[in-house]
Amino acid sequence: MRYNKGHKEQTRRHILDVASAQFRKNGIAAVGLAGIMSEAGLTNGAFYGHFTSKEELVRDVLADALVRREERHKASLNNGVALEAMIRDYLSPRHRDRASSGCPTASLVAEIARHSAATRDAFTGKIANIVELMARQISQGSAERRRRRAIAIYSTMVGALQLARAVADQRMSDEILDAAVEAAMATANRK
Repeated sequence: MRYNKGHKEQTRRHILDVASAQFRKNGIAAVGLAGIMSEAGLTNGAFYGHFTSKEELVRDVLADALVRREERHKASLNNGVALEAMIRDYLSPRHRDRASSGCPTASLVAEIARHSAATRDAFTGKIANIVELMARQISQGSAERRRRRAIAIYSTMVGALQLARAVADQRMSDEILDAAVEAAMATANRK
């Protein structure tokens, strides 16, 4: 059967999107290739026409999701969206409650630490780009000081989102998000 031009790339994109949502919602280890391909409406054998292994899929999902997050961050920066607005959006109940479409870092960081060096290297490069973009939004201090503060802010955001998702008490979860916004902004505005 002949397919239209671009079919293979569209199919690959669909597999990436399905895997990304499943990984973020359920965790990488809990998601099997059969479940991904079934939800994608494809056979298990079709997977290998696009990826050599689950590890390659994980790496590509992370790279894709983090590039998209980086692009949103760049667009916000170019449109004059303040760092505080970005922090508040990240640490919002809406983001907390939508893990399958939210930040892959907050959803997957603990698992990424157990993956191959190649996967961790790809992740590291994308995180470094996001940190650099955040550092550009901090006005006080040397470049190195702004970078260190951006790392602290991003770490606070990711950790707080993970913790807010993990606790069973809704009020406490909201408090975690609110306290993290305060802490991130205090770090951003430190002289």
